[in-house]
Amino acid sequence: MIGKLQGIVDYIGDGYVILMVHDVGYKVFTPEYLTPKATVSLWIETIVREDSIRLFGFSNIASQNLFNQLTTVSGVGPKVALAIMATIKTDTLMSAIATGDAKTIATAPGVGKKVAEKIIVELKAKVGGAALDLSGDSTAGALPDLLAALESLGYRRLDIVDMAQKLVAENPNADVATLVPIALKQISGNK
Repeated sequence: MIGKLQGIVDYIGDGYVILMVHDVGYKVFTPEYLTPKATVSLWIETIVREDSIRLFGFSNIASQNLFNQLTTVSGVGPKVALAIMATIKTDTLMSAIATGDAKTIATAPGVGKKVAEKIIVELKAKVGGAALDLSGDSTAGALPDLLAALESLGYRRLDIVDMAQKLVAENPNADVATLVPIALKQISGNK
């Protein structure tokens, strides 16, 4: 099996790259954003089926492990796992699993509410502790409420989830009424 490839990105397709390694072009499916002609090193997961052999590439071991965990969930194959990881950053995805945030997971193409909930149920124990420290109930409760409040104001969940997680972590004892104005200031400052 191929464990790691280092080479030059020769071509970027829809969800895959052609990675040139010593004059051989490998088709590697990846959620990573890569630039043409860049030299990259990817951790490789090889998936062998009756009719194909596919290589999936990740910039770090944590992303590869998360991909492998996602594919253990029934109903989530490599294609859906890759779509999830291409849509949602690894840290955000792990946090969503740990906090039971099915709405964020369901933003990925091909993932509905039931599949998102199944991912949470099956992976929460495996991913939860590594994702974040949920030492206080106020932290766990403030994030969903903050996200709901910002979504009701018209912001897309994927655009605000990272900022909201950071705000809740930095202000663990703050309630949603306190966090919403801070979040709005950050959002307007980012534009």
